[in-house]
Amino acid sequence: MTDMSYFLPLIWAGLLGLAVVLYVVLDGFDLGLGILFPITPAEQDRDVMMNTVAPFWDGNETWLVFGGGGLFVTFPLAYAIIMPAFYLPIIIMLLALVFRGVAFEFRWVSKPNHRFWDIAFAWGSIIATFMQGIILGGFILGISVKDNAFAGGSFDWLAPFPIFTGLALVVGYALLACTWLLIKTEGELAKRSRERAKILLVVVLIAMAVVSFWTPLVSERIAERWLTWPNILYLSPVPLLSTIVAVQCWRSLNSKQELAPFLYATALFLLGFLGLAISTMPYMVPPTLTFWQAAAPPSSQGFMLVGTLILLPAVLAYTVFTYWTFRGKVRPGEGYH
Repeated sequence: MTDMSYFLPLIWAGLLGLAVVLYVVLDGFDLGLGILFPITPAEQDRDVMMNTVAPFWDGNETWLVFGGGGLFVTFPLAYAIIMPAFYLPIIIMLLALVFRGVAFEFRWVSKPNHRFWDIAFAWGSIIATFMQGIILGGFILGISVKDNAFAGGSFDWLAPFPIFTGLALVVGYALLACTWLLIKTEGELAKRSRERAKILLVVVLIAMAVVSFWTPLVSERIAERWLTWPNILYLSPVPLLSTIVAVQCWRSLNSKQELAPFLYATALFLLGFLGLAISTMPYMVPPTLTFWQAAAPPSSQGFMLVGTLILLPAVLAYTVFTYWTFRGKVRPGEGYH
């Protein structure tokens, strides 16, 4: 089978995967700054932290819109099943992102009476991240489907494994934020971020190990994918690379490097995403609907692909241009707000 009805769903699955990766990495350290707020009480430090992402934070969420919109248009059946399966965590996540976005703007204009907006920024970030992790955990567990419709309950996602992945993602985003601050700040804030990053790295590695051992226990499909011969041999580079990257991340933190810890922490997330992709492929709604079963008609996918191939490079170029333009350290009293 070599016609476009075979390849288009694969192309769109790859594009949606790219959107998820870009969102997790770019909005991950962004949300992570809010997660760090409760343990960073000094107002000057909070000002600097927010100013490090002031030119980027709203643009980072572009990829969330692209992922959700792309899923709706190109895999409508998957969208119709996934949305009711996770209505509550998705709504809570979006509300948290709204509070966080409003807090980002209102915090500056309400000074010195900005405590409420500090709380909104912190808890908006924490709750949004936690809900994203819960959605991820529920997706890994699988979604009940009958007659191409969601057949589960409203609280299927409220289980130990999704709750653990939610907590793990909070820690992971906090790690990304600490390594981001090594690039963008200096002095005591950077020093504390380096020390926190070491602790968070250890916790993230423990969480990754727990998830790696837990997922085969909750899913026979995943156990068969990873633990049968010869798959266990073919897939062994993933955990090996994760170990190497973790060791290099630790070394870069100890050697006072600035950019390397962020790159290694990002690589850990990418390897985690690769593991998730290996565990779920070729299912768009695991363990029931494949990419091809959930896909829109080829004409719809092809039409959307033309526009995406025009706009996506422009968005990527703009993103790179923005980060390049606002490169360098952010110091107390400086900012873009």
